[in-house]
Amino acid sequence: MGQVAWKALFLSLFDYKTEKYVIAKNKKVGVLYRVVQLSILAYLVGWVFVVKKGYQDTDTSLQSSVITKLKGVAFTNTSELGERIWDVADYVIPPQGESVFFVMTNLIVTPNQRQAVCPESASIPDALCDKDMDCLEGEAVVAGNGVKTGRCLKDKGSTRGTCEILAWCPVEKRSKPKKPLLGSAENFTVYIKNSIRFPKFKFSKMNVLATDNESYLKTCRYSQEHPYCPIFVLGNIVRWAGGNFQEMASEGGVIGIQIEWNCDLDKAPSECNPHYSFSRLDNKSAETSISSGYNFRFAKYYRDAEGVDYRTLIKAYGIRFDVMVNGKAGKFNIIPTIINISSGLALMGAGAFFCDLVLLYLIKKSNFYRGKKYEEVKSNSRKSLSSPTLNGNQSPEQLGGL
Repeated sequence: MGQVAWKALFLSLFDYKTEKYVIAKNKKVGVLYRVVQLSILAYLVGWVFVVKKGYQDTDTSLQSSVITKLKGVAFTNTSELGERIWDVADYVIPPQGESVFFVMTNLIVTPNQRQAVCPESASIPDALCDKDMDCLEGEAVVAGNGVKTGRCLKDKGSTRGTCEILAWCPVEKRSKPKKPLLGSAENFTVYIKNSIRFPKFKFSKMNVLATDNESYLKTCRYSQEHPYCPIFVLGNIVRWAGGNFQEMASEGGVIGIQIEWNCDLDKAPSECNPHYSFSRLDNKSAETSISSGYNFRFAKYYRDAEGVDYRTLIKAYGIRFDVMVNGKAGKFNIIPTIINISSGLALMGAGAFFCDLVLLYLIKKSNFYRGKKYEEVKSNSRKSLSSPTLNGNQSPEQLGGL
């Protein structure tokens, strides 16, 4: 018995299997099959080729260079600085113009500081003292401006004072102007020059409109009417980002400028143009957050005739602009086209397989259809040995009635 089984197994290795096509006159399965086919075809044509452009090779390794240049003049009149004109060299940091630039809109000025001893600010908790022992000599004031000298300085009639420190004196002022000193920066303009390159396709372009009109860049401003003008009004940028310029100018903030390049290189190069979007990147809840805004300090140093070093300390508040560039380019290529078409044909086969499962295993007469599809044929016999076969006298109508 074992030898017979092994012999049958061995001989089965030389069996040849071929497909048998059976036309099943079943309307439900037929409708299901056509729905599956149409769905796959709609997905392949509509989504893969039209929406996702599956016939194209793509390049996302965008190479980009950004140069910025600001224009604008402001006038201020303060007790520390007097009447003063502020131009680009005064309020733009860094001055050379990069993809990240800062526009100063408000400031606290502490002029004529020099290294000496003076009382620490009373607003610093670690500087408060009742006696000299509270001011340990040589100890730095936590979150303060200098090093303690060992003396506790008190006003007349006061029982509490502040530690004397060695520092740049007088110490920094703490009061900030209620209104931004450079609020007129809202009308300043920035020229954003963006050059991009897609190395795979050796395609390069700039965001500056190609024109022979020399006065175009001097007069145009970016808007819906001039979407390809690279000159932006700062107040408009903040407004498009959902902010109020005067409110942001008081405490400072961060604005993101997104330049998106999505280029279909099967079309003319003139069709490849940038799209701009703007967003606020810092914490918007200025009233509820102690970490809101954007500021930093810098100093301007000088020396008097006697050789004493002085400085003017400036705590600058302002708006930082981050220019971010990304994009993707696509161009026809036969390889992704063939791959996506082959994937679609494979899905068609999967759809037919699904309908076979429904026909052979899920409907009421699945046993009948399964018997018609699978048949064993031997060369010495015309009849099926394991399942019924189609009788030559059966008509398609008779099969459909089943």
